[in-house]
Amino acid sequence: MTREEKAIVIEDLTSQLADNANIYLADISGLDAVTTSNLRRACFKANIKLAVVKNTLLAKAMEASDKEFGELPDVLKGNTSLMFSETGNAPAKLIKNFRKKSDKPLLKGAFIEEAVYVGDENLDSLVNIKSKEEVIGDIIGLLQSPAKNVISGLKSGGGKLAGILKTLSEK
Repeated sequence: MTREEKAIVIEDLTSQLADNANIYLADISGLDAVTTSNLRRACFKANIKLAVVKNTLLAKAMEASDKEFGELPDVLKGNTSLMFSETGNAPAKLIKNFRKKSDKPLLKGAFIEEAVYVGDENLDSLVNIKSKEEVIGDIIGLLQSPAKNVISGLKSGGGKLAGILKTLSEK
């Protein structure tokens, strides 16, 4: 690969890192062709972009990026695959489901909405991360709950009051 080609790849990686808020680094080494193909298909179905990259080029792209990747450049050893996703927990769920059949891919690290996770032991916590839409839905549900209680209380209280008035008027 020539120096110009490397510069183009670094520039492309830098723009991809800037455009995506959820970035996963995984190790898929040791997977045979069929399993790798199945992983790529699963990523496509889950709307996750999967790319295998050279560690040195990715490290330079991280360095050139405006984002603060913390300890992520330190995990760039061996084979590294990049996973980009719209939702923060989609790649973690995919990795966890895929590992039911195989021992790979291993999670090297993740960058989720400016938070850095390093190591495979964080996979379960990443699976449980809620997406922005889920959090907004929870908040709206919590905000609506007291209002619903007040309205239902007023409706039932109004019915009781009407019943008492009707009983009194009949006497």
